[in-house]
Amino acid sequence: MKNFELQNKKFSISILIIILLLGFVLRFWQLGKVPLSPDWDEVALGYDAYSIIHTGRDEFGIFMPPVLRSFDDYKPALYAYLAVPTVAIFGLTVFAVRLPSVVMGILGVFAIYFLVKELFENRERAPNEKNYSEILALIAAFLMAVSPWQIQFSRIAFETNTGLTFNLLVGLFFLKGLKKPWMLSFATLFAGLNLAVYQSERVFTPLLALALVIIYWKELFAVSKKYLIMCLIVGLIVSLPTVIYVFTHVDSLERAAGTSIVSQNTQALTNNYIRLKNDKASHDIIGLLIDNRRVIFAKEIISGYLVHFNPNWLFLEGDNDRHHAPGMGIMYLVDLPFLLIGFYLFTFRKFKKKTKYFVFSWLFLAPVPAAFTIDVPHAVRTMNLLPMLLIFATLGYFFVFDFFRVYQRKSSLRKKVSWGVCIIIVALAAFNFIYYLNQYFVQQNYFNAEDWQYGYAQAIPQIESLQNQYQKIIVSDKTPMDESYMFFYFT
Repeated sequence: MKNFELQNKKFSISILIIILLLGFVLRFWQLGKVPLSPDWDEVALGYDAYSIIHTGRDEFGIFMPPVLRSFDDYKPALYAYLAVPTVAIFGLTVFAVRLPSVVMGILGVFAIYFLVKELFENRERAPNEKNYSEILALIAAFLMAVSPWQIQFSRIAFETNTGLTFNLLVGLFFLKGLKKPWMLSFATLFAGLNLAVYQSERVFTPLLALALVIIYWKELFAVSKKYLIMCLIVGLIVSLPTVIYVFTHVDSLERAAGTSIVSQNTQALTNNYIRLKNDKASHDIIGLLIDNRRVIFAKEIISGYLVHFNPNWLFLEGDNDRHHAPGMGIMYLVDLPFLLIGFYLFTFRKFKKKTKYFVFSWLFLAPVPAAFTIDVPHAVRTMNLLPMLLIFATLGYFFVFDFFRVYQRKSSLRKKVSWGVCIIIVALAAFNFIYYLNQYFVQQNYFNAEDWQYGYAQAIPQIESLQNQYQKIIVSDKTPMDESYMFFYFT
């Protein structure tokens, strides 16, 4: 029996290694060439990493800043620090700037494997189904490894991918820490670091931490106080530089204010102003209540929240062209029915209550940061939604294949039907995957070149060849040139 379990464990480890290798290839292949050009945020992070290597300061001369002023959008600085080793080794190149995101993407695949295994361990099932959580963990890791959403942001220097991985590690180490308390400090470590990763994480990660404390209140406070105090100390030390900077530099909230629906003169507000004038003129008391600006904001926030569960956005269209492969959404269409099946099963079947609370809390908190902003739905600000959607898809795939595994035993006809259905599912999934590979690695550079600011870096050698003919070369910061000056630093 022990020998069988050991062989089974070795087999699982082998499958996981294959999944990780697949994920690595999908993220590493042609890393500096697809997408074909860095966007201005990528070159800004790369140049700040380069500047920190050589001077210890960012482009504005600030020594080891926890927040980068950059384009006056005040980027959390952690990604630039993660890029310091790769830029130091490979030079100031697109490959070097994107490489930390690849590492974080692979770590995310690894993290969801262990998180799913932890969540579904000891589920109340038949005694002969001991490998249930292991199978689910492998399916979830595979789905993450081939996920268009995760691949998209694992191959570019967008901080959201790092934020997602850190949140997975927060959840994982929190659950592990309830059994081995010394691990709780790692949960607070990654939670604290996440405040220096991306703006959305400053909202989502504290909400996630609060949800975990509420859900596992009894287990957490059964832990020895020395471990809880250690957690608080680690969290404070790690998060303090960012917190101090945010509270002492009003400008650091400029980006958040600039994308907030409250600070924007949206069409909804314009229409509301007209209706409000008519309500006042006609003394319409009900109209004055309904057309109140606060009511409009509430409706916009609710709409901005709910739109992130729109299947059209998730599976068909996506949003900004830099956030998805052309001609498809940010998830595979073939996953949709399995996701719905998994959601139903998870909701109504017998799973541990706290596992349900964990998953649903994460799921419903993930769109909160984006709900208060413009340009929704937004794949960058809501990337934390991905793991829970993949968990539902994982349950759906497991249930369907497990159903046909049992169904086919009863007759030869059922066996043929079962094999036929399973082959069709695999064929559809393979077709969807191949279609995605073509859209991302082949079509993207053609269709989305403008969105990736292609031409900015390519124009610089030509400009340099002409500079001796002119006293001054002026680089515009107006559309469509925008922040193109940074490409001169980067090149």
